[in-house]
Amino acid sequence: MLRSARDEPVRGRAGQPPFTMNKKIIVLGSGPIRIGQGIEFDYCSVHCVWAIREAGQEAIIINNNPETVSTDFDTSDRLYFEPLTAEDVLNIIEREGPIEGVVVQFGGQTAINLARSLADAGVRILGSSADSIDLAEDRHQFEALLRKLDIPKPEGRAVTTADAAVAVANEIGYPCLVRPSYVLGGRAMEIVYTEDELVNYMTYAVDVSPKAPILVDRYIVGRELEVDCISDGVTCLLPGIMEHIERAGVHSGDSMAVYPPQNVSDTTKQKVVDYAVRIAKEMNVVGLMNIQFVCDGDEPYVIEVNPRSSRTVPYLSKITGIPMVKVATRCILGEALADMGFPEGLYPEQKNPAVKAPVFSFQKLVGVDNALGPEMKSTGEVLGQDVTYPGALYKAMVGAGLRLPITGTVLFTVANADKNEALPIAREFAAMGYTLQATAGTAAYFVANGLHVDRVAKITESTDNLVTRIHSGEVGLVINTLSKDKRIEEEGQLIRRATVERSVPCMTSLDTAAALLLALKARADGRFGVMTVDEYLMA
Repeated sequence: MLRSARDEPVRGRAGQPPFTMNKKIIVLGSGPIRIGQGIEFDYCSVHCVWAIREAGQEAIIINNNPETVSTDFDTSDRLYFEPLTAEDVLNIIEREGPIEGVVVQFGGQTAINLARSLADAGVRILGSSADSIDLAEDRHQFEALLRKLDIPKPEGRAVTTADAAVAVANEIGYPCLVRPSYVLGGRAMEIVYTEDELVNYMTYAVDVSPKAPILVDRYIVGRELEVDCISDGVTCLLPGIMEHIERAGVHSGDSMAVYPPQNVSDTTKQKVVDYAVRIAKEMNVVGLMNIQFVCDGDEPYVIEVNPRSSRTVPYLSKITGIPMVKVATRCILGEALADMGFPEGLYPEQKNPAVKAPVFSFQKLVGVDNALGPEMKSTGEVLGQDVTYPGALYKAMVGAGLRLPITGTVLFTVANADKNEALPIAREFAAMGYTLQATAGTAAYFVANGLHVDRVAKITESTDNLVTRIHSGEVGLVINTLSKDKRIEEEGQLIRRATVERSVPCMTSLDTAAALLLALKARADGRFGVMTVDEYLMA
């Protein structure tokens, strides 16, 4: 039933259910789909509504996206197709009469950002309170919480001016990870290496987020882990830990991730579980919470806490068999995890690996650089599952639309800092029968280390250069890491754009390239299992 808050109340009109005095709960959706906030949050909103209705209460959705299931006429008891602003939501609450409260944690950052305004207007926020949400979003409060719990985080502070940012950076050292608070999709997030870059960034970031502090943190080059926690306010359940394949510096939405973790020690897992459970309890989380860690050796550091559902929830729900949103909603409605049969801590791991891979739309986004970084660019995600990790990687990459080169030429053009790490990857490609091409510096390094490499000219060196080779169809894969030299990067963007125009896979992270090698080896072996998600779960 579609309504507008601006309509006059109509009771009992033919074809429309009358307003009732049943217990009503409003669920906020995530609004229009855009980069950083996609269909995964609609999935969460829909499953929340189903759980509410199953509990015998009336579920009302507020969302304004016609391309989603949450706005189907029969998903909720009533749908308000209205903007997700505090004013419009309050108008709807007034029109509906007495309600039990509003659920904000399944509508992404859009819904979470309304929690404080609604609470200040006297609206009951169901699940984690507005104070709990602010505790995660407010840098000073959250740092105080971590200090109290003795849980490590990268050094850094929240600032509001360029001078303060420079002072923090000088104290903790470069490079720094800088980002505004209260934004989605890693918008305006960057890694800065010099004071000039930081000052320039601050000018831009203040425009993006004028009322929120800018976060300046020490950048740790390590493995990222991600957990989604379900809490009833007393007990905390972790359905699984997902390990990012690309190291820190690539946005979690653009990074591939695997469950269960393949390269994480039991010691690290135990610390992640301990930290997550203690944070959830201290913050009085009720429902879902997402935490991201970066590992320096075996020590996980907390880099971000989101007091809401995340884009990994649909994946973990499918591959662990735990209906996470339904369980979280039942917690919000007052049930205990123990009464649902769930113990505290990490749920037993499934044995069959599952890989989440991002989907990009660079061919439709003219002028967008396809280099991976801290600001999210992907427009979708896929799941690949198999009895082996390489098999799951291969399925995920194929599902994401990558044209994996079975034979042919791999072109390397990597930054000086990355040449040593790129060498074993190049060796593996050569051993598998691929022809290697590289620009002058990369080629010289590879040749000096015993590889046969065809040198290709840079764009400024000849008309027969690496871009013309890409356009000719000669190159099947490009591995191009980013340089801190702006002149080199200008050419790098042209190279990467050529790969987009010719649909040639381009890896800007050596971690992704190493994963691709595993996937290609799995394809060469040809031993893939084909089962449904449920069959993998039971195998």
